[in-house]
Formats: sequence, C-alpha cells, structure tokens
Amino acid sequence: MQFAAARFTAAKLVFAHGTTDPIAEAAFLVAEVLHLAPDGVEQVATTRVGTHEAKRIIDLIDARIATRKPAAYLVQKIYQRGIPFFIDERAIVPRSYIGEILDSELFSGGTGALVDPRAVSRVLDLCTGSGCLAVLAAMRFPNATVDAVDLSADALAVAAKNVAAHGLASRIALHHGDLFAPLGGTRYDLIIANPPYVDAAGMAALPPECRHEPPLALDGGGDGIAIVRQIIDNAGQHLARHAGLLCEIGRNRPVLEEAYPDTSFLWLGTEETRDEVFWLDAVQLV
Repeated sequence: MQFAAARFTAAKLVFAHGTTDPIAEAAFLVAEVLHLAPDGVEQVATTRVGTHEAKRIIDLIDARIATRKPAAYLVQKIYQRGIPFFIDERAIVPRSYIGEILDSELFSGGTGALVDPRAVSRVLDLCTGSGCLAVLAAMRFPNATVDAVDLSADALAVAAKNVAAHGLASRIALHHGDLFAPLGGTRYDLIIANPPYVDAAGMAALPPECRHEPPLALDGGGDGIAIVRQIIDNAGQHLARHAGLLCEIGRNRPVLEEAYPDTSFLWLGTEETRDEVFWLDAVQLV
C-alpha cells in the first residue's frame, strides 16, 4: 500500500471515483486482489503478500498510472455504502451522495423525516447508470418497487447485472428512454436523480480519469443544469401528493437558484458536502 500510494502521488493521479486520496486508492486495489472489503485491509496490514498476489497488485498499479483509468474500471467493482457493485466503461463510476442521504434520519420515518419509509411503495430512479442507487433504494424501502431509467442501453446492461447480483429483479424494473418518457402517467412516492451536471467549462477541463467515462453521463449542457431543468419541470406530473424529488447537482447551486428564484430548495448535507443535493416536495413541483 505504501508503494502504491507513493507511485500514485508521484504520477499526480486524480482521485474522484470512489476514493479520495492515494492511500485510499492503494487500499482499494490491494483489498480487491486479496479478496477483502476495503475496510478489512487494516486488520491484515502486517501480513505478507504472496508472490502471485504481489504481481497482480503491481500490474494494477502500473495500469492505473499508464492508462489513467479509474481503479474501479480496472477491477470492475465499486462499493457504495459498503455494498459491492459491478462496473465497467459502459457506465459512469458511481459516486453519488444520495445513498448516504437515504441512509440518514431524513428517511428513517422519525421526527423531521422527509418521508415515511414504510409508506414508500413506488420509487423512480432517473439516470440510473449502473443501477446502484436503484438497488440501494430497494434495500432502503423494503415495501417499494423501483423503476430505473437511463438513456444509455449500455449503462442499463451494467445495471441489469447489479440488479440480478443483489436478487432484486422482481422489484426493480429497468427502462430504456429519456427521463420520464418510458413511464406513462405513473406516479411515485419518491423520485431520486443523479443526472449529468458538468457544465461546458468542466467538460473541457475533465481530468484523464473522467475521460474514460461515457460523456453522456457527465455532460449537463452549457450551464450544467439542462437535464436538471427537465427533471424539475416535469417531476410534478409523476409524484404522489405526499412525495418529493431528491436530486444531486454537483456545484451548480448558484446557477440553479438563479434559474428558479421562487423555489425553496432544501439543501441536504453529507459528511463531505452541504449543497450538492436538494429536496423539493410535490407541492412546490406541482
């Protein structure tokens, strides 16, 4: 791990795909070769790595530096909320804050909660990509069925693997299409969305790691909120009266609030951010 972290630092890699620094990235790759969860590495930190495993680790270190591919693509795995998911270049590497928010007290059913999880019977996941949020939502709301939509057939193929791997094919339906188009007039108790939200300047300045990801999953138009606008403007037609929209928009809060000056967004915080995910209840969206 020390060797890997030192090489990653010297190579000036970018860490934005499930890990935040060279040490975490080193731990992730070492753990995958040793068939451990990332948080299990510390327990065996003083043990000796076998020759075969050492070669595999060094090969991954070399590939990470030479190709600048995200580590998740190299091992075809990523963890969200401690749960493993399959991933490859057909879908963006999942790194949404929404999973953490769904696990918070805001969705626990207690005082001050935004929704009662026991009352959630239908969930919509827009721009589902690899399907991770759809799976996490199905786990969080055990009484719910989930519709997951994406414009990319390739991404949906990845999502199908994850839905099947977690035994949720009977509760998660995958839909190929543009946002609400494949859904008819169906209404939901909760809509979650992690749409493309990188603006034109951001797309032009993407680091090499991000350039391995599908541009369709990143490009949010000139100001970054072209797709977010479509979601806000149409979500009300697909929400039950007591429901709401949970949406991630990156660092576009100022642009969004300027575009919707009369809308009262509720900005939700996580351990790492305070203003990248908003909540709007159905009353405002209607």
